[in-house]
Amino acid sequence: MDASKLREMERTELTQKLADFEKELFNLRFQHATAQLDNTQRLPQVKRTIAQIKTVMREKEMESGDE
Repeated sequence: MDASKLREMERTELTQKLADFEKELFNLRFQHATAQLDNTQRLPQVKRTIAQIKTVMREKEMESGDE
């Protein structure tokens, strides 16, 4: 997911996306542990997207002064 698209989203949308990606990461890790994961490249992609979402959420917190 592109960071510019994330910056256009509202805080509630970002929270929902974060929950979705964290759930996906859990499922991917479970599949990896049980040797059922086909696309191993998806793990770092999801981790990176989670980091991007958290970064954008933190940027929005800093803008509004909610440190």
